[in-house]
Amino acid sequence: MSAQTPLPSAKDVRELVEGLIGRDVQVTTGGAMLDPKDGDGTLVGVFVDNRHALSALVLLDLPLAAYIGAALGLVPVRVAADAVTEGVLPPALSENAGEVLNVMASLFNAEGAPHVRLDVLYEPRHPVPADVATWVLAYVRRTDLDVEVAGYGAGRFSLLVL
Repeated sequence: MSAQTPLPSAKDVRELVEGLIGRDVQVTTGGAMLDPKDGDGTLVGVFVDNRHALSALVLLDLPLAAYIGAALGLVPVRVAADAVTEGVLPPALSENAGEVLNVMASLFNAEGAPHVRLDVLYEPRHPVPADVATWVLAYVRRTDLDVEVAGYGAGRFSLLVL
């Protein structure tokens, strides 16, 4: 029997994001669960195993997606702040945040566990399929964080392992 997909720690998440964007990142555990139907929505990354079975979800609220996307692309904070104010994630920031989620798959891949990869991204304010939405607020192995990107701003993060 193979090992199950590991639940990354808050420290693992912080170190990965810091390493990618080259900025200090502060994380606080015990954040609220994210729901894509709330507020301006969330960027939802769906991760699957080699059998295409749903394995994990990562959700970034719109502010965090904008700040991480801007920091990765060295985009001025003003652009990210405008995205947050307008409640719309520009394509360039979405693509950059999606790249961070793609690399985040490495946090799920442990010796003996199924190989997990990013399968699809759902943009903020776009519908999430029912088979994914069912899990978003479920009490499964999960990490809910408040995250602050130095020089940009703060947002919320949820990671679920199914």
